[in-house]
Amino acid sequence: MPDSGEQDELVVRDPISAPDADGRPRRVTRRFPLFTRDTAPPEGGGRAAPRDAPAPARQWPVLAVLAVVGLGLLLTALDQFRLGTLLVGVALLAGAVLRWLLPDVGMLAVRSRFTDIATYGVLGAAIVLLAMMVQPNPWLEIPFLKDTLHFTVSSS
Repeated sequence: MPDSGEQDELVVRDPISAPDADGRPRRVTRRFPLFTRDTAPPEGGGRAAPRDAPAPARQWPVLAVLAVVGLGLLLTALDQFRLGTLLVGVALLAGAVLRWLLPDVGMLAVRSRFTDIATYGVLGAAIVLLAMMVQPNPWLEIPFLKDTLHFTVSSS
């Protein structure tokens, strides 16, 4: 039986070192590593349906948003520009609502919940507003824009 002095002990270099997966002591620091080995999945990036459901059913939120965007692009290609772009904007707004309401949205989760909601919401609202203001015969007229663009665009 070996002596207690002969046992292999973990050598700690300083008070803030900790062993890695192989048991070797490593310095734990709050600095970001030079090389990223992996990334954490986004919050809410889990399956939107149970594990035994088929793959498309597990990703239904992103598929629903993509289907509406595809329909909007198809309508735009078929010369229904205003309605098509309006559908694209509404699809992004629906993505923001899904990201906000559902705990797991699958691949619709790209970043943090707040960043996804803000990105989908701002882009969706901008596309909807631009679709409603497109010429000719805009559905929405913002009075101060005419004054703002007075010196940059002439009607003559």
